Amino acid sequence: MDVQDEGRRLLDAEGSEDYEAATGVRSEQDIYLDKVRNSKLYLAAFVSVLGPMSFGFVLGYSSPAIPDLIQTTDSRVRLDDNQASWFGSIVTIGAAVGGLLGGWLVEKIGRKLSLMFCSLPFVFGFTIIAAAQNVWMLYVGRTLTGFASGLTSLVVPVYISEMAHERVRGTLGSCVQLMVVTGICGAYVAGAFLDWRWLAVCGSLPPTLLIVGMCFMPETPRYLLSHGKRREAEEALRFLRGPDAPVQWECARIEEACDQQGAGFRVSDLREPGVYKPLAIGVLLMFFQQATGINAIMFYAENIFEDAHFDNRALGTVSVGLTQVFFTGIAALIMDRAGRKVLLCISGVAMAISVTVFGVFFYLTTDQHNNTTGSTMGLEVKRSLGFEGSLGAEPPVDLAWLALTSMGVFIAGFALGWGPIPWLVMSEIFPSKVRGFASAACVLTNWGNAFIITKFFQDLLDLLTNAGTFWLFACMCVVNVVFTIAFVPETKGKTLEQIQDNFRGTRAQ
Repeated sequence: MDVQDEGRRLLDAEGSEDYEAATGVRSEQDIYLDKVRNSKLYLAAFVSVLGPMSFGFVLGYSSPAIPDLIQTTDSRVRLDDNQASWFGSIVTIGAAVGGLLGGWLVEKIGRKLSLMFCSLPFVFGFTIIAAAQNVWMLYVGRTLTGFASGLTSLVVPVYISEMAHERVRGTLGSCVQLMVVTGICGAYVAGAFLDWRWLAVCGSLPPTLLIVGMCFMPETPRYLLSHGKRREAEEALRFLRGPDAPVQWECARIEEACDQQGAGFRVSDLREPGVYKPLAIGVLLMFFQQATGINAIMFYAENIFEDAHFDNRALGTVSVGLTQVFFTGIAALIMDRAGRKVLLCISGVAMAISVTVFGVFFYLTTDQHNNTTGSTMGLEVKRSLGFEGSLGAEPPVDLAWLALTSMGVFIAGFALGWGPIPWLVMSEIFPSKVRGFASAACVLTNWGNAFIITKFFQDLLDLLTNAGTFWLFACMCVVNVVFTIAFVPETKGKTLEQIQDNFRGTRAQ
């Protein structure tokens, strides 16, 4: 028994793999998980990630829709450059508001009902866009879909993390970002065949399916137990774990953790290490995700293809979307084997190198020919943000490969780590009683930083030049790696309770 007790202590501190390796005795946790059947868990996860797919469709919608709306013969909805800028960027404002409300909503009405609720603004927003008779209807529709996107980006990671067990939580949590990039790519592909009205109709289909599907899915067991609903929690676990798993064991473990944490969030809880440490890590992860320069790279995507004399820029944009989908899918497959920290570090190094090379590309081309005009690089970006003029000269064709390669490496690196993992870690590290508040703070940080970088991107270009701006992003990627090594905990193979006990400096029993 002494050997087994020591093994269990190792299990609490390091996870099931260390316990079995140290003692040769299988833990209760492993025995339990061997009896779990995941088919209905996967079904519930698939239904829930229809929300991130809708979120991605919102992000991708503006790329094919704005050219149509600028060139349309219907003067009532025709956009000028400034209106097109607002049409693209107003989503971030709605998303920030949605993220704030989402933190309150998931605690008041639960994770399941919050998911069903956030589908409604998607449907209403796309319906208003499809039926738009003036520019203001377009703005209202985009604001509603942005609001729904902010809600979704908070609710779905929380729902999945509280449903999943530790063996598959990384994979299922990574599916959130996978479906976001799938939605973006889907909007690019559909936009090649549909006009902006029918594209909006297409965007309303996934959230409609989400509402219907969630009617048959359970609330998360942790939410039910935190509100004293043990019978409903056992039923939910039985649905998610299959008929052979002794769900009373997992239910008792979660219930004990809920009792230790207490019910309800109070401001005084922010003084506890188990609250302020994960909150600081979650907020900084979201800040650094946007500080990598992902939006700047995506702004340049179509223009890079044009300057490289790639004949079909739309096909190039679709290839960017497919690259994101492919590497995010790889991240999902290896997440529970490689671990979060390893992938974050690999991702950060890849992005730092690629953005540094991007800066070299601009230094050798655009910034060295500031007196020459005629470049397409950045012209459409500036116009979309409400600016006129050119960022510089057309890059030589023999250096176009440098930009194309750098962009490909950056997108692949981002998709492997800094795209999906901040959202996954956010859903894992917070105690149940502060999960709504802390997740709202993270989502607000993410969307707020995205808006700031978008808003002041042109000012950075003017102040630091094109090369200097991208070298700044490279420095931030290096800081990301250092931050990951020093502060981000490895959550692979650990239960949510074990993760939170580590922050408190205690060990789960």
